[in-house]
Formats: sequence, C-alpha cells, structure tokens
Amino acid sequence: MNKVETTISSFDGTKLYFSKNPVNGAKASVVIVHGLCEHAGRYDYVTEKLNLNGFNVYRFDHRGHARSEGPRTFYSDFNQLVDDVNAVVEIALQESGELPLFVIGHSMGGFASSSFGTKYPGKVKGIVLSGALTRYFTKVAGELPMALPLGSYFPNELGSGVCSDPAVVHAYNNDPLVEKQISVDLFNSLGNGIEWLTQHAASFVDPVLVLHGANDGLVSERDSREFYGDIASTDKTLKIYAHLMHEIFNEPSRDEVIGEVIAWMQKRI
Repeated sequence: MNKVETTISSFDGTKLYFSKNPVNGAKASVVIVHGLCEHAGRYDYVTEKLNLNGFNVYRFDHRGHARSEGPRTFYSDFNQLVDDVNAVVEIALQESGELPLFVIGHSMGGFASSSFGTKYPGKVKGIVLSGALTRYFTKVAGELPMALPLGSYFPNELGSGVCSDPAVVHAYNNDPLVEKQISVDLFNSLGNGIEWLTQHAASFVDPVLVLHGANDGLVSERDSREFYGDIASTDKTLKIYAHLMHEIFNEPSRDEVIGEVIAWMQKRI
C-alpha cells in the first residue's frame, strides 16, 4: 500500500496525525474515523480492501489519541470531535476534486460521523456507521454525567468487549498506541453530544448505511435501531449482524462486512 503520513491543523490549531493511501485511477475517496482509545492504524486491513476496490483512503487520529496533539482522551465539548471530522473531510474534499467522498465511522467515531452529518449535511456522498454510539443504551460508563471530579481518569477496560477473536483482543490490549486511560470529561462530553444528536435527528439527511453486531457488549445495537428510525434520510439501510461483537471490521467474518460496505458505496458513485 502506498502511504503518505503527515499532520494537519484542525479548526483550533490542534495538530492531528493524518495519513492517506491513494490509488491510481481512484473512483472515490473515504475518510475513516476510528473509535475511543484506538487509532487510525487499526484500519490497515479495511484500507487495503478499499484500495483494492479503487478507493483513496484518508485517516487521522482523534485529538488526545495516539499520534495527535491534545490532552489524552479528553474533550471539553463534543463539538471538538465533530469539527475535527469536518476539518479532515474538508482536506479530503479539496484533494479528491470531483471524486465522491464517503465517511466510515466506528463506535465513538460513529458518534463523530453521525454528528458530522447532522451538523454539516450534504458535504459527503454517504456515511457508513459501524457499532456507532448514537444513543446510550449500554451504560459502559454508568449514568452520565459521571459524578466524578472533572479532570479525573479511569482505566480503559474496553478490550474484552471489542471482538470475539482472542488475537484481536490480545493485539488491542498490547498496542502501545491504544490509550490506557479515559477522562471523565470525554464521557460527559459524549453524553451531551448524544443528547444533541437525538434532538437533531431530523437534520440528518445524508445517505447512510448503519451496521451493528447483535452481540456488541460496548455499544447496544438498540442505538443503531433508534438512530435509524429517527433520522430523516430517504436513502438509509440498517443491518444488524447476528453473533458479531463490537468491531465488526475485525470479526472472523470481516470480509463479508467490508464487502457489503464497498458494495453500498459503489452503488452511490
């Protein structure tokens, strides 16, 4: 894979790690938005499949994650997350020229992507959500806002819930770029963001493919069903995968899932 790595300045000057995997004769481009505590590098396999099918791929690390600037896993306002996605999309749009652009967001990145579509409708050709945090039916951090002092942190214990493949869980737990702590402020910001996203569901009009594992222990598949029912998109598809856990792009049947994403985007080029 051809890969270019650099940093970009987001809306407030925060430097974000940014990479692109371009292909010759591309027919479309994709921005991948990763989840809480992880990083863009965990999407190498997905990127490879997208490249093979003629998609340029853009990736970045969220602020406060892995190679990007900012206090670790910390947001003071959920809009920081949404506007970082918008900053990356703007760069991808400039570079892609006439090529259609899609966004794929996983988990917290699914929150960021669905909120991006809600706040900035019509910028991209379509949005794909994987195990997206769009409501909060599985209370992974208990009730929000958390009753802990702002600025406090607790350990990242998400690992066991990410995937049914023990090798993926092992790699996640031993990945030096996976953040080991999560701030209270991040969860409280997400709580506010989910409330905002729910209230503004009618503003989400982009074509969307909503995917979720039925056995997701970190984000309830009810989040995706309710989001899907509430939004105003006329082109929307929902698929709940029986037996799959949180990271549907890393489960043993990942080729089928990634294939469906590619087919969905190809129909919209």
